[in-house]
Amino acid sequence: MTAMPQIFDARACTLGEGPLWHPERQQLFWFDIVNRRLLSRQGDQPLDWPLDRMASAAGWIDHDHLLLASEAGLSRFNLETGTEDMLREIEADNPLTRSNDGRADPWGGFWMGTMSKAGDPGQGTLYRWTATELRVIETGMSTPNAICFDQTRACAFYTDTKTRIIWRQPVDPATGWPNRAKQVFVDLRATSSSPEHKPDGAVIDADGCLWSAQWGSARVARYNPDGQALSAIDLPTGHTSCPAFGGADLTTMYVTTARQKLPADRPEWQETAGQVFSVSLPVTGCAEPRIAL
Repeated sequence: MTAMPQIFDARACTLGEGPLWHPERQQLFWFDIVNRRLLSRQGDQPLDWPLDRMASAAGWIDHDHLLLASEAGLSRFNLETGTEDMLREIEADNPLTRSNDGRADPWGGFWMGTMSKAGDPGQGTLYRWTATELRVIETGMSTPNAICFDQTRACAFYTDTKTRIIWRQPVDPATGWPNRAKQVFVDLRATSSSPEHKPDGAVIDADGCLWSAQWGSARVARYNPDGQALSAIDLPTGHTSCPAFGGADLTTMYVTTARQKLPADRPEWQETAGQVFSVSLPVTGCAEPRIAL
């Protein structure tokens, strides 16, 4: 697949993450995690909301409110006033962890992973939250990522990045809760590429294919519903962190990137590191579901 990435927003994030296309506002939101900022833009106008803690992912509640996933838990954030109220504390009493990847599910719930701020292994947990329940999906993780959902409501996907395996988690189509053991969807340990492809954020398109941003690989790769590699989009910087579909017809892919921990032997990655890219594709994405409160 031939695709030419363009710079969508040139502000350099230390750790850009969590792109969300708000379907009612027709607007992209994303985070600079370690600098505690929620970012967006309207046309040529850059927008920036400073936060009092690290936040990393979001879902949309209505036109004016986002659900924010942060090191304190899940909150409702008012985009017009900048005020928020906490909906559910998650690891708020643990100063050593923070939120990482997260995404709304087709049932109106939200999946969120936590991890060590210092990168210590095994300190992360994967949660699913609904308006009535918070449940642990998996513990002992290092870097939960790649949270996304099959549009037929048959399964969720996720990874622990350091394992280099993307998992397929069957769920109850009526409730969204896991109902059988997870299965290997993509095993990137078997690849002999250099650098290693490390699965970070992911999203599903309208054809049921999974797009995986791969940390340290300067690319976003596409896999069919059977987990077979189809194609990849090359980016001009190495630490691609998460993709999201957006635009009026959902044929634009936005990709967040990061500046932190860039390898010294790849100086060409420095110039655009941390910026947000857009790519026009001959593929359609799926609108992000509304959070149900």
